[in-house]
Amino acid sequence: MNAIKKNMLTILGFLLFIGNIQSQTKKIDSLKNELKIYTNKDTVRVKILNHLAYYHYRRNPSQSLSYANQAAKLADEIKSVKGKARSFYMKGITYMEQGNYDVAITNYKKAIHLYTSIDDLKSLAGCYNALGVLNKYRGNQKIALEYYKKALAIDQKLGIKKNMPNYLYNMGSIYSDMEKHNEALTNFKKALKTYTSNANEYGMLSCLNSMAIVYANQGNYPLAVEYNHKSLEISKKSKDSIGIFQSFNNIGNIYRQQQFYDKALVFYKKALAIKQAHHNSKSITAIKNNIGGIYVDKEEFASAIAYFKETIKLSREIKDNDHLAVSLNGLGFGYLGIKKYSEALDNFQEANKITTNNQKQYELVESYIGMACTYYYMKKYDLALINAEKVAELANKYNLLKHQRDAQELLFKINNELGEHKKAFLNNQQLKVLNDSLFSRENIQKIAEVEYEYKYKDELDSAEKRELRLTQTVRKTTHNLERSQRNLLLGVIAFLVITLILGGVILILKLRNSEAKNKQMITEQKLLRTQMTPHFIFNALSVLQGMILNEESRKSITYLSKFSKLLRITLENSRDKLVSMEQELMAVENYLALQNIETEYPFSFNIDIDSTIDKDLFSIPPMLIQPFVENAIEHGFVEKKENKEINIQLIFKNKQLSCIIKDNGLGIDTMKPSLNHNKKSLATTITKERLQMLSKEFKVASSLIIEDRKKYNEQGTIVTLLIPYIKEDA
Repeated sequence: MNAIKKNMLTILGFLLFIGNIQSQTKKIDSLKNELKIYTNKDTVRVKILNHLAYYHYRRNPSQSLSYANQAAKLADEIKSVKGKARSFYMKGITYMEQGNYDVAITNYKKAIHLYTSIDDLKSLAGCYNALGVLNKYRGNQKIALEYYKKALAIDQKLGIKKNMPNYLYNMGSIYSDMEKHNEALTNFKKALKTYTSNANEYGMLSCLNSMAIVYANQGNYPLAVEYNHKSLEISKKSKDSIGIFQSFNNIGNIYRQQQFYDKALVFYKKALAIKQAHHNSKSITAIKNNIGGIYVDKEEFASAIAYFKETIKLSREIKDNDHLAVSLNGLGFGYLGIKKYSEALDNFQEANKITTNNQKQYELVESYIGMACTYYYMKKYDLALINAEKVAELANKYNLLKHQRDAQELLFKINNELGEHKKAFLNNQQLKVLNDSLFSRENIQKIAEVEYEYKYKDELDSAEKRELRLTQTVRKTTHNLERSQRNLLLGVIAFLVITLILGGVILILKLRNSEAKNKQMITEQKLLRTQMTPHFIFNALSVLQGMILNEESRKSITYLSKFSKLLRITLENSRDKLVSMEQELMAVENYLALQNIETEYPFSFNIDIDSTIDKDLFSIPPMLIQPFVENAIEHGFVEKKENKEINIQLIFKNKQLSCIIKDNGLGIDTMKPSLNHNKKSLATTITKERLQMLSKEFKVASSLIIEDRKKYNEQGTIVTLLIPYIKEDA
């Protein structure tokens, strides 16, 4: 089993005393002008320098430190304790944003010492909150919670309410790390309500991102995607590069959990392309951990190992235990993939020790999965069983659906090896139930709908901007002509307004009509393709169940191994509108080979490709050929034991791509009397509907013909598919 690493970490910035992002650029320009004008060496100039340090700490850390140092120097000259303390505080949050935690702590403690000497309780609360954030970053959850409580107690004593949403958010973040999802969501929702009423965009971004993570950890992927898109929308409007970075990373994480690896990589690479984020070592470590995890998922273990070795080094340098545990688990799975079991076990055990201390429950379960897998492959089945049972216990306790599935798969394999076939059978039954939940068609469809909604919304936003510019032009024209041509102008304005309204109505109606058609087509195509995958999965699992009941242990393990590889190919193909011809034919060939394992009387098969066809240049719809191959095996050969043949031929002629599937079974006419005439073949119906939609979309001819070969004086059935395609230039 390939245990899959899912790193659901968002990179959140510092939350106390935050301003409106949208107006930051104007404030920076205003402060710079004020600094030029105001040359007196007093506390006012110190405040300006510290303010400039604050507005640069996320986007330009080196500039922030420069302003903070200037403020500290001037504060020493004029003996301003408060100004000096504030400069230490600003250096603390800047170093923390860069992941330089030890230096950050040193500066916070200096600020606390100075604020305490002048009894500035309000500023002390800010320092305690900052230390809470820092300790959360380092995985010291209990210490972080203590600092948040100290800050909250001071503000309650002073009657200060404006910082309450910050504390609610920070405490919600702690609950999220402890897998207390309901408590986390309660705090995030309260904080979001206050941030929204105050138009605090940075606070809104942090809450939306964190809520998305909680929903993803609960397995509610549609809501997770929706909240991340809301966050991304705010970040784009605010031109907040760090916020955009967060959203790209989080959306990539969710797609990775759904095994949409190519989509996940697209968003990870978008995040890495944002240069401003590279100031934060923690954020870069997170992204590289994610990419390493993708390579583990794709079984490209050498690349995965290289990434995780790099992130382990980075995490140790900044003493970041959270990311260190993720990296160690990832490296463990990398070594497991290349069968270096001793090295894998060392990494899993170190990760287990860290996560037991810092209560990072997701990574704790991952470390147990890794140890169970390693002991299994080392044939130490008793130790493997102990760890697998621990996985099942923790996964049920924390409601981690994917890990529940992984635990049952492990227990099934281990119990088979131990000869506990009855227990293995029960594990397999539970595994099927959990797989049904994980591969929910409704979740996949909902994600597609949310994606489309936000793409369409972006288009409408652009249209509104164009309309706004047009309206402004009309107003300017009106102002210029008002004095000399008032009567004529009123007519022109009326005409323009009516034209604008009519044009807007027509545009909206066209957009809505186009949206409805496109959305219906996208949803129908996804639904039609996903209907084929469960049909194939349940048939294969039934065969596997029979092998287990017959105690055919070795045969069932061989079958399971081949089935898992085929299932991965099938699922990857079924979620895309088009796949390469080579990829589709590989899935068909794997399916035929798998079917030969389970039958007592194997068949021969041949896939013949016309010499004019370059498989790498053709992209075709997935899951078109396999249903008819399955019909031949399941129905055509029902009474035939020997000399069974299936031939598949692809021909490209006159710009038409044909696929001819022949078998020498009973023949379609012979099978008809035994079938219910009131039912149509599900595969045939779905294929015809898909061909009709794809033919219209690609503007390429398509058709489906099924005939009995007796009309050609031959035995069996012949299926002729005219396949829609896209051909790249050579």
